[in-house]
Amino acid sequence: MRREWILSVLVVVAMMTSGCVVSNKKYQDALAEADSAKMELEKTRQQKNAMEQQVKTLKELNVKFGGEAQAARDELQRIEHGRDKERGSIDTRTKELEDKLKAVSSQNRNVRAEYEDVKRHNETLKSLVARYQKELKDRSRSVTGSLTPSASLPPLPGAAPTASAPSAPAAGSAAMNVNKASASDMVLFLGLKKDEADRIVTNRPYRVKGELVAKNVVPKETFDMIKDRISVSP
Repeated sequence: MRREWILSVLVVVAMMTSGCVVSNKKYQDALAEADSAKMELEKTRQQKNAMEQQVKTLKELNVKFGGEAQAARDELQRIEHGRDKERGSIDTRTKELEDKLKAVSSQNRNVRAEYEDVKRHNETLKSLVARYQKELKDRSRSVTGSLTPSASLPPLPGAAPTASAPSAPAAGSAAMNVNKASASDMVLFLGLKKDEADRIVTNRPYRVKGELVAKNVVPKETFDMIKDRISVSP
């Protein structure tokens, strides 16, 4: 369109310079066509300006999006760095817990070994107590067997009969039978504590006196205090 407008202008100028007379109609047509060409040129210029503005806007958007993309990359890098740091902290904490678990396991093994040692020692003590009680029982039997009552002498003529002294079995019958006595009687007559008397009743029967210590019913001191005043008759 621009080319045609230029050609029209050149034709008009050529006709004017050559002295040719141009009709008014043709002149008006040429002016109209020139105005149309101007309008088209202005429209093209506006389109160009609009396109330049659009290009500028696109460039600005490109810069903006580029900045946002860079910010996103920076954020992603920060997250990855934080994740790596957190993973390192977790690994360190995991190692600490594993080391602590190993230490606790080692302590547990040591405690278990000590428990087994104490258990074996306790069994040894029980065996020694049982042997000690057996020896005491054997000694008691040997002493009782050696104390045979002497033959009674005939009374002198004319002498009044006298009451004979109580024999050893009679003295033995006065001992309190811990297999039959009540807890209150043991508290009253043996001077035991209520809980000690209750334990004696709970752990019946006893075959020998020493079981009161072997079964951890009463302390050794308490047993030594009452052993001569008790019996274990069935």
